[in-house]
Amino acid sequence: MTVQLEVSDGLATITLARPSLDVATKVAFLEAVAGIGDARAVLITAEGKNFCVGQDLGEHVESLEADPATAMDTVGEHYNPIVRALASVAVPVVVALPGACVGAGLGIALAGDIRIAGTKSSFGTAFTGIGLASDSGLSYTLVESLGSSRARALMLLGDKITAKQALDWGLVHRVVADDELLDAASKLACILASGPTEAYRQVKSLVAASVSGLSDALERELRAQKHLGQTADHKAAVDAFLAKEKPAFTGR
Repeated sequence: MTVQLEVSDGLATITLARPSLDVATKVAFLEAVAGIGDARAVLITAEGKNFCVGQDLGEHVESLEADPATAMDTVGEHYNPIVRALASVAVPVVVALPGACVGAGLGIALAGDIRIAGTKSSFGTAFTGIGLASDSGLSYTLVESLGSSRARALMLLGDKITAKQALDWGLVHRVVADDELLDAASKLACILASGPTEAYRQVKSLVAASVSGLSDALERELRAQKHLGQTADHKAAVDAFLAKEKPAFTGR
């Protein structure tokens, strides 16, 4: 199984079992979110050394070769529903972030409420490196988290930031030793699972009402990615990435 769901003592734990997101993993993740039931808190984490490095590019290449016009349909069919589902979870969502958290993985992390990283964790958008813009809500959640200036820089440059930077900038709530990450996140999630659940629901509802706009951002991202998915720069950059070469962009 690529995604595991366990519900115990009011806590739903969703664990990613592979670092890249193919269709099967995206479908399983969405099913896991739908399966939390009456849980009073949610913990999302990964069993490998990395949280999530985003789209499975091998699968994406197959989609590009089959039909560039539909290669980005996964944004509307999978990524947008995942982010909407996470954003609509009424109870607290804690995300434990081992290793790399990149691209759509960062979008998933930012759809949670509280993020805890390890000292060796790193974060990035990565989309422009393969000739794309952003999806998974990042054009909204990064601005909400970091402000427009830092969000633009991260998205345009594709820079990777460290756990310390992420903490200083407010992208994560806490940084702990890597070998203590899961335990620290689990303890926090358990505290929330035994807390005033209805009060938590109201807090999330009030905050969501004050910062509305995610749904519109998801639709704008879908249109942008479908356009960019058909460009020569994107195809060449994906091929270069898989060949471990530096892409040469032509602006087309």
